[in-house]
Amino acid sequence: MISYEPLFRTMKEKGITSYRLFKMGFPQSNYYAMKHGENVSTNTINELCILLECDVSDIMKFEPKQE
Repeated sequence: MISYEPLFRTMKEKGITSYRLFKMGFPQSNYYAMKHGENVSTNTINELCILLECDVSDIMKFEPKQE
């Protein structure tokens, strides 16, 4: 399972609010999809890496599904 928890930690560390992210041009629909753990495209991940000047690991991580 993919977790976007690192994204929210990275945003906090960089002092970037969701409002500021939207003002930078990131779609609210993509942000809320990630907030709710839904899938997003690799283009979305790429866009975040560019906007936040970070690596993919700063945005998402893999968590094995627990049974």
